[in-house]
Amino acid sequence: QVQLVESGGGLVQPGGSLRLSCVASGSIINIYIMSWYRQAPGKQRELVATIGIGGTTDYHDSVKGRFAISRGSGKNTVYLQMDSLKPEDTAIYYCYANVKIGPSFRGNDYWGQGTQVTVDS
Repeated sequence: QVQLVESGGGLVQPGGSLRLSCVASGSIINIYIMSWYRQAPGKQRELVATIGIGGTTDYHDSVKGRFAISRGSGKNTVYLQMDSLKPEDTAIYYCYANVKIGPSFRGNDYWGQGTQVTVDS
């Protein structure tokens, strides 16, 4: 199977920056999509940023211009650079990957355990 491990969360003041990392390991043939989701207390999980196998990116409107998603040179790692953080960015951030693990063209969905990001003065 596949494991996703996130790191980089923490407490930061408004206007500050954090960089989240997620490393995928296991029986990976290829990773089609890697994304970051977040879930704030009492709210539904929402897509923050996504990056496809070709490098195409997309962002939630609320983070455009502040967050940047990228993949590592080995392609099994995804980063989320978060700048100009706001209190409303406070949430648990989850890494997601759609991964090809077998002969089927279709990929399987995997999630990390989440990392807490708190923006507070």
